[in-house]
Amino acid sequence: MAQHYILIAEDDEDDRFLLQTAFEENGFTDELVFVKDGLELTNYLEKIKIEPAETVPVFILLDLNMPKKDGREVLKEMKQDIDLKKIPVIVFTTTKNEFEIKRCYELGANTYVVKPVSFDSLVRVIREIRMYWINTATSLDIDN
Repeated sequence: MAQHYILIAEDDEDDRFLLQTAFEENGFTDELVFVKDGLELTNYLEKIKIEPAETVPVFILLDLNMPKKDGREVLKEMKQDIDLKKIPVIVFTTTKNEFEIKRCYELGANTYVVKPVSFDSLVRVIREIRMYWINTATSLDIDN
């Protein structure tokens, strides 16, 4: 099986560094592909659809509050797209608001996780997310 890669949409440089470090602290060697805003994420997803050699991410870690196009817009577009809607999307944000959580699930989020405040908690949460989506969840064959 080819090495997994995880697509991470995160506009904050410090958060990108902490996420990279949390994956490393867990001993995970998955390739992490970072995009810095919703527009870059949309462009990346369109490239996946056009270039058949591109592999599809095992899941997307999606920040909601990003410049140019926010995570909610991207999530809505993805889940309405026949080619992209099968990719699991984990909303990973600081927003802990019942209305926002409900809205994201209505838009098609597979999971909603509030970013932990401590690095130790981040390492644990990343381990749980990755283990669940790669080892536990049964995924569809994206090509079918």
